[in-house]
Amino acid sequence: LACVAHGNPPPTITWLKDGKVIEGTSTRLQDKDGLLSLRAVSAQAAGQYTCHASNAEGNVTRVTKVKIKGPPVIVAPPQSISVNISQDALLQCQAYADPPNMTYVWRKNGENVYHTESLKSRVKIMVDGTLLISSVIPEDSGNYTCMPTNGLLTPPTASANLTVMHPAQALQMPPQTYLPTGMEGVVACPAAAQPPLLRVDWTKDGEPLDLSMYPGWTLTPAGSLFMAAVNDDASGEYTCTPYNSYGTMGSSGPTDVILKDPPSFSITPERQYKEEAGQSLLIPCQGKKEDPTIKVTWSKVDLVRRTSYSVLANGSLLLQPLTKDHQGAWECVAANRVAAVKTSTRVFVLGTSPHAATSLSVSPGVKQANISWEAGFDGGSAQTFSVWVKKISASGNDGKQGWYSVHVPLKSGTKMHVANLSSNTDYQFSILSQNRMGTGPFSEIVTTRTLDAPVRRGKPKPPLSLSANQSSAGIILHWLPPEAQHPSVTAFVLQSRADQGEWVILDENIGANRSEMVVQGLHKQDRVYELRLLSRRGELLSEPSPSVNVSTVGMDSYPVSSQLLEYVPEPLLAGVLGGVGFMGLALALLLGSACVVSRKMGRRCRR
Repeated sequence: LACVAHGNPPPTITWLKDGKVIEGTSTRLQDKDGLLSLRAVSAQAAGQYTCHASNAEGNVTRVTKVKIKGPPVIVAPPQSISVNISQDALLQCQAYADPPNMTYVWRKNGENVYHTESLKSRVKIMVDGTLLISSVIPEDSGNYTCMPTNGLLTPPTASANLTVMHPAQALQMPPQTYLPTGMEGVVACPAAAQPPLLRVDWTKDGEPLDLSMYPGWTLTPAGSLFMAAVNDDASGEYTCTPYNSYGTMGSSGPTDVILKDPPSFSITPERQYKEEAGQSLLIPCQGKKEDPTIKVTWSKVDLVRRTSYSVLANGSLLLQPLTKDHQGAWECVAANRVAAVKTSTRVFVLGTSPHAATSLSVSPGVKQANISWEAGFDGGSAQTFSVWVKKISASGNDGKQGWYSVHVPLKSGTKMHVANLSSNTDYQFSILSQNRMGTGPFSEIVTTRTLDAPVRRGKPKPPLSLSANQSSAGIILHWLPPEAQHPSVTAFVLQSRADQGEWVILDENIGANRSEMVVQGLHKQDRVYELRLLSRRGELLSEPSPSVNVSTVGMDSYPVSSQLLEYVPEPLLAGVLGGVGFMGLALALLLGSACVVSRKMGRRCRR
């Protein structure tokens, strides 16, 4: 959109859309000449655009309308609905377009509703795009797609689901159901139910089926009749009646259960075959000739890529020429109309490079990893291995950012210790095998992370500059906290001793933030004590600080805490307590005796 304005001083041009200033974005670019470019035009670009030119002397505006022509835009997409059987269903779809010559197309499960046999006589597309389905039936359930079109570009689409609620309906039963004698058998009850199925009732030969009369017969969650071992009891005519919370639409048609022997083999392959690459290998597998309906098929187990092979008329497998891709397990399946049985064999192709190692396992350490794997087939000659390693994240650069290999010594077998790794680093590992014929494929790649280096936590450091002063309150200790350390100290421990005796704990929980305290627990007067402090982190103690000597000489009294008990030897403490107890008991006996004597003397005086 061009807008040129002249004036003195030169005017400034501003663009507005629907009254709002247009900011410079990736879709609307305004250059210095007032040209407004709309990139990747969409329906949202339509509207009224105003060019506003202004300078110090005044302003002027010009207006233009932009209309966008293109495919329709859906403004009201259809919504999923549920309706009861025989009701009408409405699926709305509204769109606008320019040019407005728009038509609506509706599809059910990808097919035009007017081309669907069960729908075409009961559907109508309204002018506003709404789809009307009259008198819905269970088969109308499905996904419906609305597509408005005016012939421009690619029309938009919107979809919704229609669910028809109805009583459980039995679908077509096969006239005959064949079951294998002596094997598991299932008689299915095909049904449609919305809401879901609640139960299925069965009849056999016109009578209600009592499962308790037939050991091994049960009903599956889907209502099918399951027989653990098919025998003559299974023969007969069966019908089923499905039910849901809406009820039932009736019983199914009858199906006749016919017993037939399962297939079996007359010739089976050997357990394994070994043959040189490039040769032909014929593996026999035949069903019993008495049953001409038996069909024999072959397949390769765990097929990695397509492998060419032939199955002869008699059921034998022909591998010609034999290649490395033929290596592995093969299955022969014999099937008739009632069951299928299978047998297997394994083919080893000699004269090839080794096959890939499997089951690669990595156990990481801090700077190493233990690798183990299972060797693939060696191709008929001895194989060797190498471990390939790649660092994919690194805390430092050691020059090993690409893949590098570590040879595995023969004595190591299928295990290897890889050293010189970085801690806390992601690595990829793979195994490569080789023999005299060449190099095999790499194994799967396993990614793992080495462990973090252990944090070395040394002993806490002791307090510094321990000193003692005597005051009226007693002996006061001062100290400086130890150097900062991680983890930090949790408490301090005060110990004392006298006469070079054993160290005794006076206080083991001195706050880590304290730097002074009044010493308690020095219970003996006129004595010299030695004191020291230790740092504590949990149960871990530091080395002791240098000790200081304090004296209680001349002190009349001194604070004593309950921790005095820790300082007094246990035998002495027990003796003191025992003596006090004995004295108390003796005193009580003396007082009691005195009272008795006093009462007797009083009685004599009264007489």
